[in-house]
Order: sequence, then structure tokens, then C-alpha cells
Amino acid sequence: MGYNRENYARIRESYKTKYLKAYAEADRRLEEIHAKSPEIAEIDRQLARTGAEIAIAALGSGEGYQQKLASVEEQNRALQEQRAAELEKMGYPADYTLPPYECPVCMDTGFVDTKMCECMRRELILAAYESSGLGKLLQTQSFENFDLRYYATQGESRRSMAENFKKLKDYAEGFSPESGNLILCGSTGLGKTHLSTAVARCVIDKGYDVFYTGSIEMFADFEQARFGFGEEKQQANEGLSRYTDCDLLILDDLGTEQSNQFTSACLYMVLNNRINLRRPTIINTNLNGKEIQSKYADRITSRLFGEFSVIPFTGTDIRRQKLIKK
Repeated sequence: MGYNRENYARIRESYKTKYLKAYAEADRRLEEIHAKSPEIAEIDRQLARTGAEIAIAALGSGEGYQQKLASVEEQNRALQEQRAAELEKMGYPADYTLPPYECPVCMDTGFVDTKMCECMRRELILAAYESSGLGKLLQTQSFENFDLRYYATQGESRRSMAENFKKLKDYAEGFSPESGNLILCGSTGLGKTHLSTAVARCVIDKGYDVFYTGSIEMFADFEQARFGFGEEKQQANEGLSRYTDCDLLILDDLGTEQSNQFTSACLYMVLNNRINLRRPTIINTNLNGKEIQSKYADRITSRLFGEFSVIPFTGTDIRRQKLIKK
């Protein structure tokens, strides 16, 4: 999977901190208990000795070594029970001096053997939500709450949108680095943003790095990187890699930007790089085919119509329908 490198490095480091923090807290608790209970301190000294004896006995061989091992193990169990009883008398749980892991499955390492623990995977997904550029949209827009009833009385539009819904849901659920490119075309308020957000959510949940941005914001990033100054210019330059490196780029509202040679060159570069690297892209636009051809140069339109599957959105503005119902 293609987890965002910065998110992965940050979360991986946080797990190291969690692990060390849990052990430091266990040490602090042990000192606390030993200071309050000389009996438990003595039991722990005996447990250390029997632990060493178990290790030695386990390496033994010859006649009687198994009996010796069983005897030492039984002694160790009796001491553990005595220790737990002493802690209970003091009002503490039996595991009070063990490291208080946030995740007992991986013991705050993030991995079980060589497999990533589910707890770390959840943190990576939550971080991906935050860094995707979608903000609160991911909390409110999904396949589950996309309402086809707004197209119910619109004849062909209803059938067309049901097909679009299925295509995009299948695309999201089967997403891989080999998935193709999509361009969602249609007027405002027809569900392009909702369904592309639903795709992003599903793809992020599968462990891929998704970056969602508007065309105006993208070109502003390139402008800052080209014409900016100082630290802002450096940060903008560093951020441009996301347009190429992410597993799925979703570019919203293409066509709302002011067209000039600079924006055309930037758009061509992003499209061409991602096509050459075989990294999927989804584009949302309010423009139809003719408007795209009149707005962009041939080298861009040839990539949009030659490398992207077009999904047309039709119907009546859903936002307007909702306002009328109110």
C-alpha cells in the first residue's frame, strides 16, 4: 500500500515513543509498589532468581532435568499468585506494574511479528483523512449516504446516475495502482464532489495515499513555488511532489481557474507525469466536451479524452432541490 510517507514516518516514530513511555510508567509503578510493600519487593527478588533458574533448567538435559524444570516453574507460579494477592490487598490490580500499553495486541510497537497491527493501520487512515485535503467532507459524504432519490423523477438521468454510482463504487472498491483515470463532467450540484469524496474515503480505507484539491488551489501552489520568496517558496516547492507521488489525485473544479500559458504548462506537467507513472487521477469539471476543447490546448485535451474514461453527470441541481423542499 502507498501510505503517505510523512504520515507513516510520524506515526512510526510516535509508536516508538508510546512503547518507551509504557515501559517508563511500568518502572515508575514498580518503584511505587516497592516503596509501599517490602513483601512485594522481596517476592520480585525471588521471581528474578526463579526466572533465571527456569532458563537454566530449560537448557538442561539428562536424567531429572524435566522434573527440575517443572519444580521451578511451579515455584514461580506460586510467587506470581502471592504477588497478585498482595497487590489486591493494597487495592491494585494484578497487572499494575506491567507496561500499560495502549494496544496490548502489538504492545505499542505497531506490528505483530512482521504484520502491521490494526491499531497502527487505523491511525494511518485517520492521518490520511486529515492530509487528503477533504477535511470534514469525508465525515459527511460516502457511498452509503448518496441519495439517488433526487434523480427518481428525471427519467434517463435516474438510470444514468445509478450507472455512475455503480461505476464509481466498483472503481473505489477495486482500486489499485493499475486503476484507470476518470473525468466526471456535468453542471454544478449533480453529485460529482460527493461521489469523488466517497471514492477517496474508500481508497484511503484500503491504505492508499489520496490527495484531493481544487484546480485553483493547485495552480496557486505552482505559482507560489515558481514566483514566491523565501520559506513560503521552499514549502510550496516541497509540497508539489504530492501531485505526482500520491496514489490517487482527485482534482476538483477543473476549468474554474484562469487560463494562461503558466496554468496550461502546470496542468500538462501534472497530467503527463501521472500518466507516464501510471498513477490514477480523477478530475471533476463543470465543463462539457466542447468547452474543454475550446479552453485547453490539444496536448492537454488529447490526454484528457485519450487517457481518461468520461463519466457524464446529468439532472437537476440537487442543492436547488433541497432548498425548494425547505
